[in-house]
Amino acid sequence: MGTVPLTHGPVPYLIAAIGAVAIAWLAAVRGRRWWLRRVPAGAVVAAAATAGLVFVVEKVWRPFPDALPTTVVLAAGGALLALSLAALRWQFTRGWWRAVIPVASVLALVAAGSQINVYYGEYPTVDSLLPGPLANEVQLDRLHRPSSVVAAPPGKGLASVWQAPATMPAHGATASVTIPPLKSGFRARPASIYLPPAYLSSPRATLPVLVLMSGSPGSPHDWFGAGLLAERMDRFAAAHDGLAPVVVVPDVLGSALANPLCMDSKLGKAATYVDEDVPAWITANLQVDTDTAHWAIAGLSSGGTCALQAAIRSPKTYPTFVDISGQDEPTLGGRARTIKATFGGDTAAFEAALPLNQLAGKSLPGSSGMLTVGDKDKMYGPQQRHVERALQQAGVPVKFVLIRGAHTWAVFGAALEKSLAWLATRSGLA
Repeated sequence: MGTVPLTHGPVPYLIAAIGAVAIAWLAAVRGRRWWLRRVPAGAVVAAAATAGLVFVVEKVWRPFPDALPTTVVLAAGGALLALSLAALRWQFTRGWWRAVIPVASVLALVAAGSQINVYYGEYPTVDSLLPGPLANEVQLDRLHRPSSVVAAPPGKGLASVWQAPATMPAHGATASVTIPPLKSGFRARPASIYLPPAYLSSPRATLPVLVLMSGSPGSPHDWFGAGLLAERMDRFAAAHDGLAPVVVVPDVLGSALANPLCMDSKLGKAATYVDEDVPAWITANLQVDTDTAHWAIAGLSSGGTCALQAAIRSPKTYPTFVDISGQDEPTLGGRARTIKATFGGDTAAFEAALPLNQLAGKSLPGSSGMLTVGDKDKMYGPQQRHVERALQQAGVPVKFVLIRGAHTWAVFGAALEKSLAWLATRSGLA
């Protein structure tokens, strides 16, 4: 039951059908006045509430910079219509039938939530709905350090000398850790880590590192739930004798709805955390390849923007980057709003922190990047093309990959998986 898909297959259709029946039942009251007055009034109230909700989310609250997709707005409108009809029907229903009204309302709300989830892909399975530890989670400080390791010889890939031990597990492991903000003071939530089978074996392969970031709103767990990170990495490792990057997913937001924009600003020293605290913790606590020429950084949406920012700020630490559906500049939804929140209205300070402005005055001879975006992503697609042109003008080799879809997890997860072979060549695995 836990692995039943919630974003495709029969379950979303079944839930949608049940929701439609629930709304139809809420509307099914006999009487000319009901149909000519009450139902239209309920529809007008629902439409007005939907418009108000969109206005608050997009103009006032602004938890993310992009507009709400039509699918999401329609689903929310359907839920509000059900609530409006339920309130009206309550006055015309007597006896035990009244108990059916809240049940029908809940079913309609679940159907709306299901359609929103189908669009974004935030909860791919039943298991992903439940809070709790990551799958196959281990205590990092209890992992045995083997007496011997296998490292890549100079000028060759690790795969050329690695032979998977018979005792190597078939799957990787996960861990949750706290990465202390020793230099930044940034209040980060626990990070999540993926450890490939070759890390769990004896001898242990000296593996490269991929620092991976979520978008906003979000958390490090998103990559493991919605992004199916462990499953994707396990598939890659299975095809490469257990070899894959060690993936560290730090929290670069501070809370689910925060977004310090991967900068050092009034919102916190997120840049110092990403550029200094995270790599320092990795080298001190993980038995990995300490040559950062083999390290990479990646992320989705605002996390993709952060990957670009960090790669430009700290090319020796992050010479390889994968920007998945990122922006051409960090934003909280409008320049004036962003400048005020980050630098108290200091436009010059904000401009100096923008990645493409920093890129214009830098030389990145060892860097290379991959940009990916959904072919239906009308907001982030043009911005990714802008970033591509800026990188090319700066002499940074860049690969541009279009993936079928919009600004959703269907694109984000596929983009990461498509980048792994390229990352393997850049990181010294292949």
